[in-house]
Amino acid sequence: LLAMLGQELIPKQIKAGAVKPSGLVKPVSVTRIAGRYLAHQEGLPKLPVPPLQQTCEHYLAALTPIVDPEELNHTRKLLEEFQKPGGVGERLQKGLEQRAKKMENWLSDWWLQTAYLDYRMPVVVHSSPGVVLPRMEFSDRQGQMRYAAKLIAGVLDFKSMIDNETLPVEYLGAKPLCMNQYYKVLSSCRIPGTKRDTVVNYTLDKRPPTHITVVHNFQFFVLDVYNSDATPLTVDQIYIQLEKIWNSSLQTNKEPIGILTSNHRNSWGKAYNNLIKDKTNKESVRAIQKSIFTVCLDAPIPRVSDDMYRTRAGVQMLHGGGSRWNSGNRWFDKTLQFIIGEDGTCGLIYEHAPAEGPPIVSLIDHVVEYMKKSEMVRTPMVPLRMPQKLRFHITPEIKKDIEEAKQNMNIMVHDLDMKVSVFSHFGKDFPKSQKMSPDAFIQMALQLAYYRIYKRCCPTYESASLRMFRLGRTDTIRSTTIDSDKFVKAMDDPAKHNTEKVALLDKAVKAHRAYTDMAIRGQAIDRHLLGLKLQAIEDLAALPEIFMDTSYAVVLHFNLSTSQVPAKTNCVMCFGPVVPDGYGVCYNPMDTHINFAVSAFNSCQDTNAARLAQALEDALLDIKTLLEQTPKAKL
Repeated sequence: LLAMLGQELIPKQIKAGAVKPSGLVKPVSVTRIAGRYLAHQEGLPKLPVPPLQQTCEHYLAALTPIVDPEELNHTRKLLEEFQKPGGVGERLQKGLEQRAKKMENWLSDWWLQTAYLDYRMPVVVHSSPGVVLPRMEFSDRQGQMRYAAKLIAGVLDFKSMIDNETLPVEYLGAKPLCMNQYYKVLSSCRIPGTKRDTVVNYTLDKRPPTHITVVHNFQFFVLDVYNSDATPLTVDQIYIQLEKIWNSSLQTNKEPIGILTSNHRNSWGKAYNNLIKDKTNKESVRAIQKSIFTVCLDAPIPRVSDDMYRTRAGVQMLHGGGSRWNSGNRWFDKTLQFIIGEDGTCGLIYEHAPAEGPPIVSLIDHVVEYMKKSEMVRTPMVPLRMPQKLRFHITPEIKKDIEEAKQNMNIMVHDLDMKVSVFSHFGKDFPKSQKMSPDAFIQMALQLAYYRIYKRCCPTYESASLRMFRLGRTDTIRSTTIDSDKFVKAMDDPAKHNTEKVALLDKAVKAHRAYTDMAIRGQAIDRHLLGLKLQAIEDLAALPEIFMDTSYAVVLHFNLSTSQVPAKTNCVMCFGPVVPDGYGVCYNPMDTHINFAVSAFNSCQDTNAARLAQALEDALLDIKTLLEQTPKAKL
């Protein structure tokens, strides 16, 4: 299974107060319910197990545009066999239904293990998403520190809502959403293993952490962010502490111990066991793991032209630019790392196992708003303890592990092909004016862009939120449908009239909306098929043939892995492709523009991020022209 399986699709932005519902998927509104987290969680429905026949039918429909007729026929026969009364499918379905009765969520543990903790590729590029924030204009390091201090105070303000359970509960229409992920992103960390990783969360410890980690010039520091009376430090106090950290980490010849976290998980698991044999190292690692979050004060990166800046910032968030630059200035296992470059390049990277994009984006939106507020009244200056520098004993063996991680990181850096762009011609305002879902509109443009380059349709993954259910994570919206296939083939066909093209587009958009709605109601096919497969692994001696079938391998080979991550802040999330010959496409649709991040691998000759980004821009404009030039028919 693929690790970077996306963020949640919550089809509208989260808005405060009442919002007029529209279409199939209602907008998300926010209300504050203090101290009600557990009661709220218990009131949520459990994730359903979809009917077997329904999933088999939808599975065949999903295969139709992407496998040849002969293969499809073979799969159809296997599915008929699988579904026979009293057969293997029915037995697995009953097993899943029993599991769903017993557990709070039949999928969430399985998903965490298969999608993340069992996945052995590096978290860098292959799993952890980055977020680029608007560029800051720092003229000096004081600007960088002032920004960092305000940002830290903003995150602590958000943390107070989590701690006091006053976090606004999110709704999809009238239905409350699971808020569990918000309680997982702070004070948590991934721990490497030689075969499987784990995730730890220190929030519920008897003495929860009161410190953050700050890293500068590859040197890690523990910074206590609460006074002895449990009040958070003020912006001024944090600023003074950051100055102390900066001044005591000016040497740049230190071993980049953090780069170890970027390695293949099995290699890092072995190196980790070796690293923590030493008592000092173990205590230092534990301090990083337990911290509330990490702040990376980055060295400036070489300047580039304005149109290249966002792309450069995107790769900076994803991997730090390589061992010569800031890749060692990270602890990639940490759930949340804010990156503040001396040159104004700001953003974050998060380890994906505990949460999807929306909780991270809500936190960003809150922090950005918080930072706009005028500075607090200056505080009486109580002398503060010197932040504690974390020490590491580097043995020749650890030095060797660091060198290996540096080499592997540099290979990954050279291999990642990235293009971050702003589509400035229109935003979600245009599809809305056409009474079309902005997300479905963008997805159809993406289908068209891919088809124009490759003359075929490919399996496409778009994340859908399952947060209407207790402990819900994601399912897959399959954007490549029989209807999208018909539309993209007709779009450039001179024999087809515009009215027919518009009708096909409209049908494709509606099909996408219908599948989105099905997915967020827990009725999509991907997690159900995974559940049936994992149930078979637990129950049966042999895997059913449908999971050994070529079609199943094809349908899971996502050449397009996509995610809409809407934010109020003008940011964009980015992530790597999930297959060697694929693309990662993330987008934040604003009212009058769309922020896009497209990634590919240079090692694949068939893919090119800039080419897909350009094709996507052309497709969006061509669809807009088509709609504007075609008289409105009664569709």
